[in-house]
Amino acid sequence: MSDRLLLVCGLVAGPLFTVAYLIEGATRADYKVLRHPVSSLALGDHGWAQTVNFFAGGLLSLAFAVGLWRAGPSHWGALLVGAWAIGLLCAGVFRTDPVSGFPPGTPDLPQHSTRQGVLHDLLSLAGFVALTAACFVFAWSGTPGWAIYSIASGVLFAGTMVLASAAFAQRASLVDLGGLIQRVSVTIGWAWLAVLAVRTLRG
Repeated sequence: MSDRLLLVCGLVAGPLFTVAYLIEGATRADYKVLRHPVSSLALGDHGWAQTVNFFAGGLLSLAFAVGLWRAGPSHWGALLVGAWAIGLLCAGVFRTDPVSGFPPGTPDLPQHSTRQGVLHDLLSLAGFVALTAACFVFAWSGTPGWAIYSIASGVLFAGTMVLASAAFAQRASLVDLGGLIQRVSVTIGWAWLAVLAVRTLRG
């Protein structure tokens, strides 16, 4: 696979992942976009669609990481993007536990976490941390404007993810907006990766 095609994978991964979960969220009964996490779409009868979405996003991001390794300005940054990709793949392998009342009939916060749910949370967290770190690593490989954008993206991505985690832990003031906050966070991350892909393709 050519270097340019590998880098294009980083450009299309985010939009494809986003469109897929937006369609899923709009068509799933009892699923509340503002309240429920993206990962919850992997639960229930049609959960396979979000599982496929995790795998597709992870594989495209992994291909992008290879392209960055070959053509990008930072091998460390490429490894961190690869860790983000692996986090997505693991999110597909290990399904999340029910949270915030989805699927219907489950408690807002289960009393006992399953091994699969714990692995989903831990490995996804590792991916989020890796993408945050990638924003800072790549910040020093371009213009001041790029550095400011990358640092701001890293801070906002991490900050909104912390807020989303608090919402899913049933923080009263945030719980009804957890899904929205998480989507803002994920969009910040995917947008930064797309801009990184464009910059690297032009370089």
